[in-house]
Amino acid sequence: MSQLLMTSDSAFEADVLLAQVPVLVDFGAAWCQPCRRLDPILEELAGEWSGKVKIVRLDVDANPGATVRCGVMGVPTVILFVDGHEVERLSGFQPKSRLLDRLGPHLGV
Repeated sequence: MSQLLMTSDSAFEADVLLAQVPVLVDFGAAWCQPCRRLDPILEELAGEWSGKVKIVRLDVDANPGATVRCGVMGVPTVILFVDGHEVERLSGFQPKSRLLDRLGPHLGV
């Protein structure tokens, strides 16, 4: 069972765009096998980055508004927002090392 927070179309602005810390949004779907492979990696990062970065999930099937607003075309897609602005995007399954390489410079971790 996931320990990550869920967000939604109605909560996206408050949870992500107005957050006081960087937010990594995991756009995924229950039927997506690569999303399931990514889950434990994101949960591990959530523990390692606790207090520095918030990681939230968004179900693209249940939340088409935020999905379209962010231009997400496939799942999984992770987007890092800093001060309400997108600073990095990765699509498809990513190993932990690639996530660290791409996201770390924006986070100082």
